[in-house]
Amino acid sequence: MTSNHAHANVPEIGPARRTVLAAGTAAVALSATGIAGAGRASAATAGTAPRPHPGAVPPRPGTGWQRYVQAPASRTVRPVRTTASTGDVLRPEALLKPGGPATVLRRAEPSPAPRWPEGTTAEASSTHPGNNGGDGQPRTYDASHAIDGDPQTFWNDDTQGAFPDVLTVTLPAERELSGITIVSNSDGVPTDFTVDVWHENAWKRAATRSDNDVIQCAVPFTAPLPATRVRITVSGVQDTPSGAFTRINEVWPEAVEADEPPSVTVDFGKVVVGYPRVRFAGASDNSPGVRLAFSETKQFLTGRSDFTRNDQAGGTSKGTDQFAVPARGADWLDHKGFQAGDKVFADGLHGFRYLKITLDALSSDAPAAQPWGTVEVDSVSLEFSAYLGAPSTYRGWFLCSDDELNRFWYGASYTNELVTDTFRRDDVDPRAAWSASLEGKLVLHDGPKRDRDPYVGDLAVSARTLYLTHDDAGAAARNVLADLAEHQRADGWIPPASINNYTLPLFDYPLWWVTCSWDYVLYTGDRAYATRYYPNLVKVLDTWYPSVTDDAGLLSKGLNGTGGYGDYAFLNRTGRITYYNVNYVQALRDAARLARWLGHTDDADRWNERAGQVAEAVNAHLWDEKAGAYLDSSTGPVRHAQDGNAIAITAGVADAGRAATALAHLDATTRQQYGNAFMDNDTIFDGASQRVYAFTSYPEIVARFEAGRADSALDQIRRTYGWMDRHDPGITHWEGIGPGGSLYEGAYTSMAHGWSTGVLPALTHQLLGALPLSPGYATWQVRPHPGDVAWAQGQLPTPHGPLAVEWNTAGPGFTLTVRVPRGTRGSVALPGEPTRLLVRQGRRVLWDGRRPASQATRVEAGRVTVTLLGEGTHTFTAVPAP
Repeated sequence: MTSNHAHANVPEIGPARRTVLAAGTAAVALSATGIAGAGRASAATAGTAPRPHPGAVPPRPGTGWQRYVQAPASRTVRPVRTTASTGDVLRPEALLKPGGPATVLRRAEPSPAPRWPEGTTAEASSTHPGNNGGDGQPRTYDASHAIDGDPQTFWNDDTQGAFPDVLTVTLPAERELSGITIVSNSDGVPTDFTVDVWHENAWKRAATRSDNDVIQCAVPFTAPLPATRVRITVSGVQDTPSGAFTRINEVWPEAVEADEPPSVTVDFGKVVVGYPRVRFAGASDNSPGVRLAFSETKQFLTGRSDFTRNDQAGGTSKGTDQFAVPARGADWLDHKGFQAGDKVFADGLHGFRYLKITLDALSSDAPAAQPWGTVEVDSVSLEFSAYLGAPSTYRGWFLCSDDELNRFWYGASYTNELVTDTFRRDDVDPRAAWSASLEGKLVLHDGPKRDRDPYVGDLAVSARTLYLTHDDAGAAARNVLADLAEHQRADGWIPPASINNYTLPLFDYPLWWVTCSWDYVLYTGDRAYATRYYPNLVKVLDTWYPSVTDDAGLLSKGLNGTGGYGDYAFLNRTGRITYYNVNYVQALRDAARLARWLGHTDDADRWNERAGQVAEAVNAHLWDEKAGAYLDSSTGPVRHAQDGNAIAITAGVADAGRAATALAHLDATTRQQYGNAFMDNDTIFDGASQRVYAFTSYPEIVARFEAGRADSALDQIRRTYGWMDRHDPGITHWEGIGPGGSLYEGAYTSMAHGWSTGVLPALTHQLLGALPLSPGYATWQVRPHPGDVAWAQGQLPTPHGPLAVEWNTAGPGFTLTVRVPRGTRGSVALPGEPTRLLVRQGRRVLWDGRRPASQATRVEAGRVTVTLLGEGTHTFTAVPAP
């Protein structure tokens, strides 16, 4: 899945801003109710300011965070501005204010197209074989379609991505031509081509075109030329989801400039998802058509959408949703289906920021819809379909002294809300992803635009984000995990998603199912789930993964017919891969924790023993002493990957020494202004060392915090999430970032992807420091990693009630307060060198720099730790010891 837009222009919304929030400022002095619907932070409001300083005073706990919430105020969402209009449009901004004067789009009836004389023929260098097309009807792609006068048919070459492609038109007699017109379609236009004419027994160059991007391309000649033949040689085309083919619907024997269809583009201010609604006040009586194009970014908003499910399914809607406007007007709520028989199709639900409405119609939709007439638009809006995360729905929250980090946390939450939606036949991934067992259930999709299918690897991040914000929607994760378990293969392999009828072969995602199942139980305490699906866990770990284990005890992709299996990025890597094996260690240890909780101690002991053996084998066979980092693979070109090195640290495979040098290697070889790349060189594919995945950056960020490198973790967060926050579409978190900070797969890139929201659990669990240790938060830990952040506070939802934490570095020391719900018990670990700290709880000294004052206080993992904390409020201060 390499990017086809390696140096795409990514518009910047505004420079980063990092400000101190202090009690008494306008930002935090407002009440929760007064700020829920106004003044929300967005990328468009960014500016610059000094870094926070230790004297910053935090607001009263529970206030101030609401201003960062990004969800719409209601399910009816309206655009915030118009960004452009073309053609004959009256009052383009009127559609922002329903009930007033309408926006009017007008277009004259076109003149008949020029025709070739009777007896003209056409031939081509190649012709795609006939098939049933996108509509299931038999279709051919002969060269003759380019001169038959029917714009619904077209010539299609048969050499995808290979050029030149040649179309030759032969006239029955010599004729003087002043130019030609090439009409293609929105499946991709010829971008680069030459036109030659045959005269006096020789080809003569008549015209050259480069960088064409219009469907109707007029090609005037510098002077009229007599010709008996015309040759069009294509050397480049647009690469679209329909493939890089040359497609020419018509060639006309005159140069006819296309009129610019009237259009208005509106901006919803951020990515939204749901059903577009257009209210039409009226129209001319010829059934004028409108076409809606959608995009998450301005860069890829053209006459067609950046992505549609109909395109992906090979349909005929040409990247837009169509509607024929009745003369009396209409209130059109865009749902999937045809408006008139098998004509005028709309896709229904879309994820987008920008919407372009154009007075136009597909030629195939005539006479039900016409590309001319008058249309009056009263308003445009969206019926929001995803989880509506208003301040009142947040059961967990976060706030700190760094404005940027707050924006990232709530941007992650909003991104995740967009993917928390109901599984519906009409808007799931069209690649055989619909499943009766999921229909109507709340799930966590990959993205609002695509892929609208829940993948378990994504849940490794998005489910944690959900548990920490809106745990009332935790069923979305359970529904996915349970459904995949129910579709487990007989040999133990668990599918990654419902796509391809649960058969997409991925090597790593069954491991993520194990870890995500433990996560779900850890955060919710759902014993019924753990008990019911424990046999599935046993089967995947004790049957399938042993079948792909080599004699060294390492997973080796290629064994047992897995050579063609992919992973989260469909990477071409085979054999002993560090990422797969350290993920295996993590899954085994997570499974052991779950087994012990259920009373299966023999399984727990066995899996822990195997995890230790795999960890030893990873260190013996996959550690590169020269680089001071783990190899990506034990075979092939030498490279070192972010995924394997980061998870080796978080899974406990790497000791402190290896962790330090591995992180130093990633610092030296993968750093970009927009994050850390997921490979240290390009041996796996071109541009790999410039591609950033927030998905694999999450464990690296966690590893940096846990290795005591909070400042470098925060630097990586600010580069990765700051880039996404500042660049179009702003706020939401991208599926991947390509070279130069581009959209890594061009228009296809999802700009709001749940797997990219790891900044939220990292800031809650590592910076704030609070996390569960046993199912349902029966036990928990607070271990802050402040870095350069002056103060932080937050709340974690638990089955027992909220666990609230606040800390402050103001003054000479560190103050930490924990509010503990009934039925739980935990510990706090204070930052700082123990021999230099004096720790008090109230006036009581718990640690004097040398020894504890009670059995509940001890030094663990290099920190003064106070244990056995139960219900109530506990405040600790740590100051320099005398």
